[in-house]
Amino acid sequence: MANGGVRVEGNALLLGEGAQVRFMRTLRLPETGTHNLPPGLGEFPLRRVEDYPDTVPADWLAKGGVMLPVYLREAMWLSFGGTRQPTALQVGVGKVCAVSGERWTGVLGRRPQNYLVLPRQPWLDGINSGTGTVRQFVAVPLGLGATVEGQVTGEETAGGVQLQAFPLGAKALERWREEERTAGTYRSGPVPYGTLPPGSHAGGGYGGAPAMPAAMMPMAAGPPAPGGPPGAPSPPAAAGGPLRRSGAGPVPQAPAMGLGVGGAMRQEVYRDDRKAKDWSAEPAARVFVHLVTPPAWRRITGEEPPPSPVDRAAYTKAGLPWFDYYDEGAADLAPSGTLGQVQPVGEWLGADGAPWTQPVPGQVEPLGNGPRPGKPVQDGDW
Repeated sequence: MANGGVRVEGNALLLGEGAQVRFMRTLRLPETGTHNLPPGLGEFPLRRVEDYPDTVPADWLAKGGVMLPVYLREAMWLSFGGTRQPTALQVGVGKVCAVSGERWTGVLGRRPQNYLVLPRQPWLDGINSGTGTVRQFVAVPLGLGATVEGQVTGEETAGGVQLQAFPLGAKALERWREEERTAGTYRSGPVPYGTLPPGSHAGGGYGGAPAMPAAMMPMAAGPPAPGGPPGAPSPPAAAGGPLRRSGAGPVPQAPAMGLGVGGAMRQEVYRDDRKAKDWSAEPAARVFVHLVTPPAWRRITGEEPPPSPVDRAAYTKAGLPWFDYYDEGAADLAPSGTLGQVQPVGEWLGADGAPWTQPVPGQVEPLGNGPRPGKPVQDGDW
C-alpha cells in the first residue's frame, strides 16, 4: 500500500512524482443524445480529511484522503493537466474501475485495461461505456441503487472516488527521459499547468474557466481561515467555524455520496501502447476522495460550499464554448460491456427537466494535439 505519496497543493492532488489531478465543476449534460465536451467552470475545493478530526465521521478518518463538496446531481470531470511524466492512473467510482467496469483490485491489468495513461489522456469525464464516448460523472447519494457501484456490484458500501498512480519502472523511466532529452522537451520540474488553450476543456485551473456573464459567475472564496488548511476560505461570521465535538457523543454521520452517470459525450479512453513490464509493480500513491453534501461540508469545515452549478441553457445561450478533442496518434480503448449497461441517474431521481440549448455552429472549439510542494495526505484502510 502506498504511503505518503499524495500531496494537496491548492485544489490539486499530486500523486507520486508525476501525476496531477483536479476535480472540475461543469455543466450536466442531458441524459439522451451524444454531446460535445462541456466546459470547466472552476475547481471543486479539496480539503484533507485529517485536518478535521473533530468533525468528520470516524470511518472517514480511518480511510484518510481528501474531501470535496458536491450537490445532488452535480456533474464533474477529472483534469490531468500539469502531469509531468508518464503515469498509469487507476480511477475507481465506489471501487468499480471507471475504465474496465471490474471491481477495484489495486493491481494494473491489461485484459481488460483498467487504467488511464497520463499525460496522453488529458482528462476523464465519465465511465468508459461506449465506442468513442463516455457517460458523464454525476453525484448521487448511496442507498438508491443509482451509482455505478450499485448497478455493477449490487451493493453500495464504498462510495466516493478512488485514485491510484503507478510510475514507470526505473529502466523505462530512464528511456523516456533520454527520449525527452533527445527531443529537447524533458523538464526536471513540473510542466506549466494547462498546456492546451486557456479556457479550454483541459484548462479549468486558476483562471482556466471561460469568461461568464456576471449573473452566472460563482462567488469568490475568502482569505485563508486562521489555523485552517491553505486555500480554505474563512467561515461566515455566523457559522463560527466547524462544529466541534463536545464530548457528549460521536460525530454525526455525513450522508454518503457516490457517482452515477448522466449524458454521453464524445471522448476516447486511450489504449496503452507500452509494454506491461514498463510500469512499476508497486503504486507510487493512492487516495480516497470523499464526496460531501453542501450541508455536511458546512458542518465539517465551517466553510460555505461553492454556489449551485450554472444553468446549461443559460451558458449556451450566452454564446460560451463547448469543446471537441481529437488525437490522431492515440487508439481508443474498447468500451466496457459492464459499464455500457449502467443506466443514467434519471431512472432513480426522475427525468432531467433542465432545458437544453444546442450549441450553434462555431460555438464548439476544437482542441488538439526536487521537493514537491503541497501538504501530504494521510492514507488509510479502504
